[in-house]
Amino acid sequence: MEHILKQIDPKLLGQKLKQARIARELTQEEVAERLGVVRTTLIAIEQGARRVTARELVQLAGFYGRALSEWLDEEPASAPLVPQFRLPAEVTRLTQEEVRQAVEQLEALARDYVALEKMSAMPMARRHPPVYAHDIPGVSVDIRGEEIAAEERTRLGLGDGPVANLRSLLEESVGIRIFYLALPSPMGALYAYSAELGACIAVNQKHPAPRSLWSLAHECGHFLTTRYVADVSLWDDEPWGKSQAERFADSFAKNFLMPRVGVNRLLSEAVRVHGKGVTVADVMTIAHLYRVSAEAMFRRLEELKRLPSGTWDRLGQRGFQPDQARMALGFATGEQREPMLPYRYRMLAWMAYDREKLTDSQLANLLRMDRVAARLELDRLRMWADRHCDGGYEPVQADPDDVLAPA
Repeated sequence: MEHILKQIDPKLLGQKLKQARIARELTQEEVAERLGVVRTTLIAIEQGARRVTARELVQLAGFYGRALSEWLDEEPASAPLVPQFRLPAEVTRLTQEEVRQAVEQLEALARDYVALEKMSAMPMARRHPPVYAHDIPGVSVDIRGEEIAAEERTRLGLGDGPVANLRSLLEESVGIRIFYLALPSPMGALYAYSAELGACIAVNQKHPAPRSLWSLAHECGHFLTTRYVADVSLWDDEPWGKSQAERFADSFAKNFLMPRVGVNRLLSEAVRVHGKGVTVADVMTIAHLYRVSAEAMFRRLEELKRLPSGTWDRLGQRGFQPDQARMALGFATGEQREPMLPYRYRMLAWMAYDREKLTDSQLANLLRMDRVAARLELDRLRMWADRHCDGGYEPVQADPDDVLAPA
């Protein structure tokens, strides 16, 4: 390795080593002590005034949890993905180590995503709207959340109906990188932004689908208003997260996922059909259509004065089971977890592999799978693409007088 190190600009390598140390939240004194050198030697290495040896580089890779390959190229050093978080340790039930690991996982995936885009010459289009002001004097965060949710729904052409696939919408129409990771249980999601990687969101894959959807919409609210401030969303009853920005993000999520006009209209139509007043079946049906939890929809309708205040709490006291209600109504109750990697990420990996820009091992590493699973994933992607290509559709024979939808 020594001959390779002699060919690398020591200043460039020093910058990368410094960024890796900062991302790991280690001081120069701590690293120098582990490395068995004085602090001034480490300073010289990071400044490029002294070449790092192969042995030292291997040790540093172990300290920082990085692969050697990250440092043995001519790519410029990049800043870590905004590491500062509003995380008072006394109220979070999360350790800084858990947060750091989650951020590192998100950053590594985002960097791999950018690398795949460069290989394919297909950068992600960033259709970011201007940053909205959420703290207008005299306007409550609840009202502001509804205003911005309505503006974004209009901008994205959603009207007031349910959002079919928020993840795909935010990635394709806005340009946000979204991953579903096995985060610590108290963590709903985390958000960060950098000029190089853009907006990045990690959602807790272990949470139920309605909760994950809410977390994603909540983080979208942060992206729209506090875009350059990293954020961790927690699911607990502690006082953390009750800042104005957090209250706004919750208001945005509620109004974006369950718009006032759309929810009211669907409920009124349901009541008009059966003429019985609002029933549990009505609420469960609308919750299913909007892909939110039963509790979220009941509380939303209470807020909109379509249900008496406290309806959800009284149902709970009577032993109401949402899953049983879903089964009775014929709604699917099985949870289909979101895949860790976005569809576009996986397609770019397939394209790069087919163009022989990736080896089997590199493909597996990018997909976070072993080699066998990675090849199976490519087979699934090819099968899906074949079914949806122009030649994959079968002609449909239909009588011109066939009724396609009842009057």
